[in-house]
Amino acid sequence: MLDINLLRHEPEKVEKALAKRGFDLNLASFLEKDKARRALIHETEEMKAERNQKSAEVPKLKKKGEDISGLLEEMKVLANSIKEKEEELARADAEINEFLLSLPNLPAEGVVAGGKEANQVKKVFGEKPSFSFTPKHHVDIATDLGLVDYERGVKLSGSGFWMYRGQGALLERALLNFFMDEHIKDGYEMFLPPLILGYECGLAAGQFPKFAEDIFQLQLQGKEEDDFGQGFNRFLLPTSETALVNLYRDEILDKSLLPLKCFAYTPCFRREAGSYRAEERGMIRGHQFNKVEMFQFVALEDEEAALQELIDKACSLVEKLGLHYQLVKLAAGDVSASMHETWDVEVYIPSMGGYKEVSSVSTAGDYQARRGNLRYRPEEGARPEFLCTLNGSGLATSRVFPAILEQNQQADGSVKIPEVLVPYMNGLEYLK
Repeated sequence: MLDINLLRHEPEKVEKALAKRGFDLNLASFLEKDKARRALIHETEEMKAERNQKSAEVPKLKKKGEDISGLLEEMKVLANSIKEKEEELARADAEINEFLLSLPNLPAEGVVAGGKEANQVKKVFGEKPSFSFTPKHHVDIATDLGLVDYERGVKLSGSGFWMYRGQGALLERALLNFFMDEHIKDGYEMFLPPLILGYECGLAAGQFPKFAEDIFQLQLQGKEEDDFGQGFNRFLLPTSETALVNLYRDEILDKSLLPLKCFAYTPCFRREAGSYRAEERGMIRGHQFNKVEMFQFVALEDEEAALQELIDKACSLVEKLGLHYQLVKLAAGDVSASMHETWDVEVYIPSMGGYKEVSSVSTAGDYQARRGNLRYRPEEGARPEFLCTLNGSGLATSRVFPAILEQNQQADGSVKIPEVLVPYMNGLEYLK
C-alpha cells in the first residue's frame, strides 16, 4: 500500500511513476474525496466535543435543581447526528481504503519504463550447450528414463499436474535439499509454514483483492463468516512469500533483531488460468510445483544491500548446478504489482530456444509492510517505522529440473547429474 501522504503532497510524482508501468492514474478525484473525508472527520470530532460539553453540564444543572429536559433533547439530536456522520465516515474510509489497496507499488527510480520488451540482460553465465546429436525435449527425456509420470499425474489430478518417480523423485529431493542446505549455511532460519492461509495473508502480500482469481480459493465448512466479502475465507498457498511476509503482521520489532533472514520450502499452488503454449508442455507451467523461497525483513536504509545479497544467492545456486543462465532486470511494466524492483534469474531451456525464470528476486520497499502493519522501533522510545520486505526464489525446481535434463543430456540418452547433487543422489552420477 502506498503512503497516503505521498498521494496528498506529491500526486504528480505518483502519477508519473505509475505511468512507467503503463498504469494510467489521475489522482484529482481521489484528492477531492480525501479532502471531504478529512473535513467530515473534523466535523464529527467537533460534534463529539459539543456532546461531551453538554454531557458535563447535566450533573451541574441537576445539582442546581434546574430543568434539564431541553438539554437532554439537544443531546439526543446531537447523538443521532453523530451516528449519521460516523456511518458516512465509515463509508468514506472504506472507499479510500479500497482505492489505496488497488494501487500498485511505485517502480524504483532505476527501473526503466515499458513491458517485457524493455527488460535488460545484466549478466550471462556459461555458454549455450551444443550437442553432437539431436537433443531431446525434457518431457521425452523424463518419460524415456522413467523420471516423471505425466499420464498418471493427469489421471490423479487433471491437466497441469505431474508425478515424480524413481530417480526423478530422487533428483527433485536432491535439488530441494541442496537449496535448503545452502541457505542454512548462510545463516537463514528455516520455516515450514501452513499450506492453507487466511485471507489476511493474501491482502498483506498484495495479491488480494485484485489477483484473487489467480489462486485456489477455499471456503471452510462450518465457518460462515467472510469478513472481506470475497466469497472465500482460506486459500492454498501460491508461494511461501505469502506466508513469510505475514510472520510479523501487526507487530513492532526491535531494530536489534534486524535483518531477519529466513527461507521456507513448500509446494506451491497456482491456478495458471489460460491456455498453455505448445512449448510449455511438461512442467514449465503447472498447478503444483516445489519451491524454496528466501525472505528478508530489513530497515529501509538496508534495502539495497539486502536485494543484492538475494540476487547473488540465487545466481550462486544456478552456477553451482553448472547451468547456463542470464540475469535480467525487469522493466516497470513487467514487475509484479506489489514490488518496486525485480531481477529474474532465467535458465536456458534448449528445446524452447530461450530462457525461463527460475528465480524472481524482488524488493517491495515498505509497500507490503503498510498493508500488513509490519513495523520496527529504530531505538527505545522512538516512533515505529515500517519495515522493508524482500523475497527471492531459491529456487523453484519445476524449471531447474527440465534445464538439468536438457542441458546435461548425453548421446546415449542418459543425463549427467550436477556434481553438487551427487552426494544427495547416493553417489549416482548419471540418470540412466
